[in-house]
Amino acid sequence: MILSASTRTDIPAFYSEWLIERIRKGYVLVRNPYNACQVTKYRLDPEVVDCITLWTKNPIPILSHLKELRPFHPYFFVTITPYGKEIEPKVPDKRMVIEAVRQLSKELGKDSLCVRYDPIIITNRYTKEFHEKVFRQLISVLHGHVTEYVISFVDIYEKTKRNFKEAMPLTQDEQEWIADKFSKIAKEYGIVIKTCAEGIDLTKYQIENSGCTSRQVMERHLNTSLKQRKLVPDRQYCTCIESKDIGAYNSCLHGCKYCYANYSEKAVKSNYLKHDPHSPFLIGELREEDYIKLAKQESDIDGQIRLTFMD
Repeated sequence: MILSASTRTDIPAFYSEWLIERIRKGYVLVRNPYNACQVTKYRLDPEVVDCITLWTKNPIPILSHLKELRPFHPYFFVTITPYGKEIEPKVPDKRMVIEAVRQLSKELGKDSLCVRYDPIIITNRYTKEFHEKVFRQLISVLHGHVTEYVISFVDIYEKTKRNFKEAMPLTQDEQEWIADKFSKIAKEYGIVIKTCAEGIDLTKYQIENSGCTSRQVMERHLNTSLKQRKLVPDRQYCTCIESKDIGAYNSCLHGCKYCYANYSEKAVKSNYLKHDPHSPFLIGELREEDYIKLAKQESDIDGQIRLTFMD
């Protein structure tokens, strides 16, 4: 099985010590975000966890812990966007993040990470032409270290409307203009661009709609074939294989205005005060009314070595 750490919050950036403590203890408790009394216990054991995917805007705090992560075959999704502090108040200097991506690539290999240019937002400052220029710069400085990029266009959730009133959805013409320009850059540098959970078909621009944690990506990363499983998409148009998230909503301190996982800054601050690096929960503690269910876990590796010529 695959554990996700996490699409609900940035665990590598803000909760690295907690994650490593849970690995040492061998288990983690996860509260159901839609039923607070329902708790799932996951074993953190390489015998049943094939991969931990780590989603982050700042992998720097976890770089010193890669040795303890290795038994879980970590795969990093690092988001790098071109926005300033007016949109991403607490995201660190992008040059530092880029250097961290280079280090991840050197230590884990190019098949163990993907860069997300996500979300793409168009404003008077961040124009289509601006994105084309910055994307080319990003590809150039990471050439030889990253071979796959995922792009997506901003989704206007209710939370986004409240926290980022100036955000507007891109038109189809704007999306296709960017897809055309980005695909030409990709061809120059020999990289792959993909989308995930996007309603628009961009395959005519050689942009795949194969998702982030696709079966192909995970098999290449793990160098083995995986058992066939029914897709359980997290969102409409999502084609990723199933994973279980160990994070919690309303706990990411980056403060990005477009964030779908935070309700408000007040909720985030309140939850962060409840974080204990030694607790089995990311946020809070076990309560009397909680019901713990042991997760059914098994490896999806079928034991067949994956050969490169099968691509």
